[in-house]
Amino acid sequence: MTKSKHARPTLKDIAREVGVHVSTISRALNPNTTHAVSSDLMDKIKRASAKRGYKPNAAAYLLRTNRSRTIGVVVPDITDPVFPPIIRGIEDGLARHGYVAILVNTDGDPRRQAQAVDALLPRGIDGLILASVMRHDDDAARLLADIPAVTVSRRSDDLGFSSVVHDEDDGFYRVLTHLASLGHRAIATIAGPQTISTGYNRYSSYVRFTKEFGLLERPIASFARAFNEMEGERCAEELLLARHPFTAVACANDRLAVGAITAFRRHGIECPRDVSITGFNDMPLADRLSPALTTVRVQHYKAGFEAAELIVDTIETGADKPRHIVLPVELIVRASTRSLAQANAAPRNHTREAKEEKSS
Repeated sequence: MTKSKHARPTLKDIAREVGVHVSTISRALNPNTTHAVSSDLMDKIKRASAKRGYKPNAAAYLLRTNRSRTIGVVVPDITDPVFPPIIRGIEDGLARHGYVAILVNTDGDPRRQAQAVDALLPRGIDGLILASVMRHDDDAARLLADIPAVTVSRRSDDLGFSSVVHDEDDGFYRVLTHLASLGHRAIATIAGPQTISTGYNRYSSYVRFTKEFGLLERPIASFARAFNEMEGERCAEELLLARHPFTAVACANDRLAVGAITAFRRHGIECPRDVSITGFNDMPLADRLSPALTTVRVQHYKAGFEAAELIVDTIETGADKPRHIVLPVELIVRASTRSLAQANAAPRNHTREAKEEKSS
């Protein structure tokens, strides 16, 4: 029986056209063995493959190697502007090694994370990259016991997972040093959720450095339930109703800072005229806000890329010892912070003013 002219081309077809053994074609088209093929021969094989429209048979590869070259990627909020560059970095890093990503979103719900991982595992994924992990994540520890996993942007307290995170400690050191250099001493914080490593670590750094710098006897803090604008507004309102005056607010991320600026503005408290505000992450368009946001720049794309490199290396070398990468951060000073001498000379009692405004 003759082959249909529309039959899918095979490695044998490519080998016949180039005039080499099929094993040579296989080595040339495998990202891990291309070094074994000369550049001239590689060019011929690529041209022949493109001419015939050859595409690797993923099902056959899975049966032959027990690998799908597919990585599950779990994020907590696909609408958060910090995650697209992380995802892009992951995809670019995986593509270098012939892997692809399957992306799932949890909306910050640990139960949805467990469901997502449960759904991904039967699909033959080779590993997982989690941007949604909690500090104490028993479900993740159970589900990932038998598959390579890397956390990105966040870290589990179970250091059995490899991770790629940013230097949260240095970030808040830079923020508080900057605010103190402007004359601020009464510095409040809108902290992130304490169940998440980024929220917990940034708040811990705030507490430690305000004490070390001699800025505060006790923290002036409100705790967000999520890293979004609505929680930033709620926490800002909570700070206004507290009994401690402040001249600056260090927020655990940029979205919280955006919400805080909005809430303060409703009460006639302008940033930076009346209060300096900082963020964390340097999300896209942070420089286009009004005022442009002073924040800590983290390397979102690089974090994703490094997580991809780490998971592929773990899979292909069989390494079982976890590795932890901490990326450096940078303070970006913009218009949302100003010298206390340029603003009000002393901390305002925002509590009293907010109450008077509401009662008028």
